[in-house]
Amino acid sequence: MSSNSFGKLLTVTTFGESHGPAIGCVIDGCPPGLALAPEMFRADLDRRATGRSRHTSQRREADDIEILSGVYEGLTTGTPIGLLIRNTDQRSKDYGDIAQTFRPGHADYSYWQKYGIRDPRGGGRSSARETTMRVAAGVVAKAWLAERHGVRVRGYLAQLGQIVPHGFDWDAVEDNPFFWPDAAQVPELEAYMDALRKSGDSVGARVNVVAEGVPPGWGEPIYGKLDGDLAAAMMSINAVKGVEIGDGFAAVGQLGSQHRDEMIPSGFVSNHAGGILGGISTGQAVLASMALKPTSSVLVPGRSVNLAGEPVEVVTKGRHDPCVGIRATPIAEAMMALVLMDHALRHRAQCGDVGEILPRIP
Repeated sequence: MSSNSFGKLLTVTTFGESHGPAIGCVIDGCPPGLALAPEMFRADLDRRATGRSRHTSQRREADDIEILSGVYEGLTTGTPIGLLIRNTDQRSKDYGDIAQTFRPGHADYSYWQKYGIRDPRGGGRSSARETTMRVAAGVVAKAWLAERHGVRVRGYLAQLGQIVPHGFDWDAVEDNPFFWPDAAQVPELEAYMDALRKSGDSVGARVNVVAEGVPPGWGEPIYGKLDGDLAAAMMSINAVKGVEIGDGFAAVGQLGSQHRDEMIPSGFVSNHAGGILGGISTGQAVLASMALKPTSSVLVPGRSVNLAGEPVEVVTKGRHDPCVGIRATPIAEAMMALVLMDHALRHRAQCGDVGEILPRIP
């Protein structure tokens, strides 16, 4: 299997399967001198973790990070950073019944067609367990972006099924298991998820992620567009079926006189473009949004075929998320941070001597 790495100057390679002994990643290209310690990973890994509430999968992994290389006396050395997490709570027997069948809506069939072999335990390599290492790598990128450029990356759940926030408060996002920006609606979400879980079905979600403090100039105008790389990074996350930058598809119904972000000496009047023009950051907040499909691991019977091509009925048992979007916020944050750090290093390599260009609109 190829294509397990992404990024140019900052390259992240992940490895491991859902029910293997461990998962891990190698981060290559991180500059030296960044403070890094195992305890720095705890908060974001806990935010992504299963078993955080009754509304997610009840698989409970310790997710203790091991730094294998690239750090000496608490500082990065500029050499590859190796990170490892041991899997401790696999229940492979849950997947015995589907080893000979293809779960509809999953990667089982496409993996089988490509490789002629698949690991049915938890989805193997296609499991969202792999995103744990993306979040770990994102911790490094967030720390570097904050220290060197004052960039802050954060996200929130912007839609759960048909429910959307009535208000918005960043402080509320981290105070509930949904990453929801309106605290008053949390009981409504809990009731909705309780009913959904009892029905044995699942639902989709939307996650928004914002990077504030990004300076102008990051990104490239043709094949290395910042928004293009962000879209590819977000789309690479499990279950993501759509990505928007700025207003995204809402731009279809707008007029040019509405969508354009006018400029006055005190700053931009709007940010419909999501902080990126011509593939290059403008200095505004970078805005991305992703749509996640409802997981196909449900208790509602579905039609499929087995390895012999015979019709079968599939019911997916085990520990699964009724809404994968609930845990996707830290994953989206990590992917945006990694893309931004990669582009910051690329900009420094080519245009570091250009300096600040005037006028610079705040």
